[in-house]
Formats: sequence, structure tokens, C-alpha cells
Amino acid sequence: QQDMVPTAISQLIEQVGKVFLALPMAYIGNQMGGVAMGAAGALLGTTIVEGIALLYMILLYFRRRSRFDAIPQLAPEQNASTKRIAEQLMVIAIPITIGSCIVPFSQFIDSAMLVNRCVASGLTHDAAVETYGVFSGMVIRLINIPTALSLAVSMSLVPAISSAWAVQDMDAVQHEIHVLYYIWLDDETGHNIAQALIRAAQRGVKCRAMVDGLGSRALVHSPLWKAMEAAGVEVAVALPLSHPIRVLLTSRIDLRNHRKITIIDRQITYCGSQNCADEAFLPKARFAPWVDIMLRVQGPVVAQMQWVFASDWNQSEAQPFPPPEPPPLPCAEDSGFAAVVIAEGPTERARSTSQLMLQLLACAQQEVVISTPYFVPDATVLDALCAAAWRGVTVRMIFPARNDSAFVAAASRSYYQRLLTAGVQIHEFTPGLLHAKTLCVDGQVTLLGSTNLDLRSFDLNFENNILLQDAAITAAVRQRQDDYMAQSHPVTLKDLKAWPWWLHIWNNLLAMMSPVL
Repeated sequence: QQDMVPTAISQLIEQVGKVFLALPMAYIGNQMGGVAMGAAGALLGTTIVEGIALLYMILLYFRRRSRFDAIPQLAPEQNASTKRIAEQLMVIAIPITIGSCIVPFSQFIDSAMLVNRCVASGLTHDAAVETYGVFSGMVIRLINIPTALSLAVSMSLVPAISSAWAVQDMDAVQHEIHVLYYIWLDDETGHNIAQALIRAAQRGVKCRAMVDGLGSRALVHSPLWKAMEAAGVEVAVALPLSHPIRVLLTSRIDLRNHRKITIIDRQITYCGSQNCADEAFLPKARFAPWVDIMLRVQGPVVAQMQWVFASDWNQSEAQPFPPPEPPPLPCAEDSGFAAVVIAEGPTERARSTSQLMLQLLACAQQEVVISTPYFVPDATVLDALCAAAWRGVTVRMIFPARNDSAFVAAASRSYYQRLLTAGVQIHEFTPGLLHAKTLCVDGQVTLLGSTNLDLRSFDLNFENNILLQDAAITAAVRQRQDDYMAQSHPVTLKDLKAWPWWLHIWNNLLAMMSPVL
């Protein structure tokens, strides 16, 4: 308790100081000299606050030492207590002080750079500030109008391991193509998509292509990427790693853009789990085939996906472009069905994804069927799955039998006993790596996209999904899920009991590392 109180007081000093010193200094600086002065004020105020908190910890350390030095009989306690304070000082207080001073400054600078780029593109300064505020938000929050729940005029499952559909749409495009992929390989699929963009750009179509700096690092330095640039395709890298030291100092290297977005003429979008890569997935060919699922969507909901793409593109170093106009409000006589784009990421409200999963599971009355390649849930999702099974809902979960991450596979299996005890049915897909991320509820509702049921998707990745309510589309997705289960073997409690004791220990040890897997 004596060691907890100083830490709590230090944190209180930081939080109170930031509210009553750092924020006012940032505001005053911004009013006096714009964003740059605001950044300087925030940096100075944060430095003062963190310095005070750090000084408190240092004084506490020497006070604790002097107090114990006066009582020789307490030498063992002295060593233990002062060591704990020293560890807090060196491992927690000093790094947090440095990081807390750097990160706000870098965030202000990033804001200033983005505003300047928007101004350079023709927007007024006020409009640029407002635009940046929009682009930094989640699509559900930023479209704060009744069109957040829009209509999908038509939607169809497409062969996931084929670029023919997308290439065909791109060859027929007239105005604009936007693509964003976490992984874009220079294989048959990647080459076909790149060539379709090149052909479209040569016809005068506005083409924008974006990739994640880590997932597509090989493509960014490849001749194919340079060929797209030379043909007139505008290219950008999300969360680049070209300056790794700067990333380590000002951000986190494990924040990634995991989205898979294809938008054609603002009329068609593709959403699902497939990256721009063949099913053979050459970097990890021994786990092939990679089994994915994709939806081809038309209708006003496409504009919501365009907002997601615009938010990513305009925060890159590429030339920004204005966000699309909101789609018209759907009429009661319109065909189609309710659908909404769900875009989440580390800049949004914490645990919003797991809370969405909780709501869907809580609404289930008959059955829930889920497929995901990576299952490392938080307590909210795990409890919701077990609770649904306990109250009589049929819950089926499909995982790959062979996972490309041995650590994630072990952590996933650490949850099997709790799930099976609650009555959840578990199936392990054997022909390849099941990469499809699907969730179907009661034959009516489907959630499909890029989000895995793991902490990385919940907290660290930028993801995109479509949530829809339609019996026909849900039936088609359920048929795919049934096909997956037909090629899987069930896992039972008897199977778990047959595992060697060391495997249980290994799985549980990996589960303890779940926040960083």
C-alpha cells in the first residue's frame, strides 16, 4: 500500500496538471499564433507537469532511503522498498515523462501538416480544420446524420480467390477507383489489379491506391508500384515505416491499417477478408490455400466506405481530396436492405468493437455462427459467447486447424475448455488457413469484413466491415460457413483431456501474452 500511494499521487499530479496547465497553455498558444504555437504551448505545459511528477518520485525515493537509513534493523525492508520505488522511477516514471512530452507535440505537428495540405488543395483554413476533425473520426460518428444506416441496393458473394470480378468492374469504370489493402503482393492477383488500375489511369480515370507500410512493404519498393505511379495512379502508404526511429518515438510500430477496400465509381465496393493476393499466399505458402470471403455491394452504403477511404488517404502524405457528399436518405419504397459500414481503429473509443460483438451476441435467440482465423478475445467477447451458449443459443465457432502464427494458435486453444464447457461447438478447418471473418445471427444478420476476434483487431488495427440485415445474403454466408464446417473436424472436451499436460501449460502461458500477440 505504501508503494501504491506514491504512484497514485504521481498520476494525479499528471492528470490535474494537464487539465489546468498544459491544456490552457495549448489553447493560449493556438489563439496567439496558430497550430504551431499551440503545439509549443502543449509541449511546454506537458513538460512542466511531467517534470513535477518526476521530481515528486525522485524526492520520494531519497526520502524513503533516508528514513530507512535511520533504522538499521529495517535493512531488508529498506532494500525491498527502495528497489520497488527505483523500479517505478526508472521503468515507468522517466519513460512516461519523455513519451508524454513527445507524443502531444507530434500529434499537434501531424494536425498542422494535415491542415496545411488541405489548405494547399484549395480549402480555406477553417474548412481544412473542420475537414481534419471529420477525417480523424470513425465513420459512424463522423456521418452524424440519418444516413448512417443506409441501404445496400444489391449485394452478392463473389469468388474470393479471384480478381476477375474486380478487374471487370475496373475495366468498365468511368470516373474513379479507390483501393486500400493491408497486404498487396506482386503475384497474379496483385499484378491483375495493378494492371487494371494502370489501364484505367491511362484512360483518364482518377485512380488512388493505398497500402499499409508494414503489410505491403515489399510492394512499395517494387517495379510494379513504380509502374503504377508512372502511369498516373496516385499512390500512398498508410502508417509508413520509412523512418522507424521517428515511429518508435512518436507513435507505435504495431498500429497497422488492416483494411481491405475497393471502391469503383462510388457505385460499387468490395468488402471482406481477402488481401490483394493469391490464395497460395507465397510468403506463407505452407499454410495455403488461404480461404477468404468477399461481398460485392452496390447502393448508398458505398458512400460510407468512401468516407473510410477518404479518412485514411487524407491522413497520409498524399494530395488530399474532399470527402464525398452524403448519400440521399433512403425512401420506404426503395429496394434493398439495411446495411451500415463499421470502421474502427485505435483512434476510436476503446473496446467499441468488442461492445458491438456483445450486442450482436446478446440479441441472438437461436444461433450464432462465427469464423475467424485469430481468436484472442477480451473478457467481454468471451463472456458474451459463453452466456449465449448457456442460455440455449446454438453457438458454433470455426477456426483454422493450422494457423500461420503458432503463438496465436496456442493462445486461441487456451480458451477452448471454457467455451466447450459452456456448450459452444468448436470446429477446426483442415484444408488450409481459413481466413474468412464472418458472424451470422439467427439467419438474419451478418457482420463481414476485416476484423478478427482478437485484441489486435479490437485495439491496434484499423478495420472495415459491413453489418447487414437480410435473410437471403445471410443464408448465402451461412452456406459458406456450412461448407467450412463440412471440411472441419469437431473439437470436444474429450479431445482436450487427451492433450499432454505441457501443451495446456504452453497454451495458457501464451494466453497471458494475448495483449501483444
